[in-house]
Amino acid sequence: MKKLWPLLFALLFACGKPDEPQPVAPGKDRKVAAVRPNDDHRPVIVCFGDSLTAGFGLDPGQAYPEILQRDVPRYQVVNMGVSGDTSQDGLERLQIVILEKPAIVIVEFGANDGLRGHPISSTEANLRQMIEGLQKAGAKVVLAGITLPPNYGPDYIRKFEGVYKALAAEFKVPLIPFLLEGVAGHPNLMQKDGLHPNAEGTRIVAVNVMRTLEPLL
Repeated sequence: MKKLWPLLFALLFACGKPDEPQPVAPGKDRKVAAVRPNDDHRPVIVCFGDSLTAGFGLDPGQAYPEILQRDVPRYQVVNMGVSGDTSQDGLERLQIVILEKPAIVIVEFGANDGLRGHPISSTEANLRQMIEGLQKAGAKVVLAGITLPPNYGPDYIRKFEGVYKALAAEFKVPLIPFLLEGVAGHPNLMQKDGLHPNAEGTRIVAVNVMRTLEPLL
């Protein structure tokens, strides 16, 4: 698995500055909750993250939360991904997620923190507050892991990856070890930017998520 990660991030650094925030995906706003029918009483799964959740560069209906919706029709899947978000941005949106009264929340943050050089301790603290807040609100949490480019050094990368493993163990939440497993490093499954999966790759991402999510359903 890890052999694929450096290829993905090498492409990222060849395509632009890592500290440049991506544009907010169409229809997404950091301060606006998702709109859903009031008469829909199905339990809610919130997909909470950055561009990998929002479906950056994909056509409507192609993001992994929309694929999950087709796989779990007895739940309402709400996409609350915002492209470019850091874990701090996610923490600032936490109360909006809680207002959805979710049964399950898939938390996917951290890549933008690492690429912009944010302290690992800050990312860990933000993720911890998210998990604590969601569990206090009665939601089950699934944590999605990510890694960093090889030029950050093996010690730094190990500590970064360790955040997800440690938090999953501490809070006893299921962990997706690497959201882009089987996708990263495969040009036919990635968009031209080398960072975001294309429609075909996103279908594999949805399978990765579903593998960890299914026991909670």
